[in-house]
Amino acid sequence: MNQDNAPGLIPFTIDLTFEEARRRAEVVAALGPDWDPVAALRGEDEAYALLYSGLDAEQQRTYDLLVAAGVLPGEGPSSAAAH
Repeated sequence: MNQDNAPGLIPFTIDLTFEEARRRAEVVAALGPDWDPVAALRGEDEAYALLYSGLDAEQQRTYDLLVAAGVLPGEGPSSAAAH
C-alpha cells in the first residue's frame, strides 16, 4: 500500500529512548545493591570451565573444532560472558 496516495493518514512515530532508559534503570534497581558484576562474571567463567572439564578424547576434539570454528569461545577470562 502506498501511503502517499492515502488521504487523511498522519505519520505516527514513537521514540522509545526514554522507555529503554527507564527499563534499564528498573533492571539495575531490581538487581539490588548487593549485586556484584565482577563476581557474576567470575561465576560464569567458573561454570563455563566446569561445563567443559573432564571431556574424553573425542569430546575434546569436538570442543577444539567448535572453538576453532568460532562456535564456542576459547578458554580465558570472561570467555563465557563473550558469547
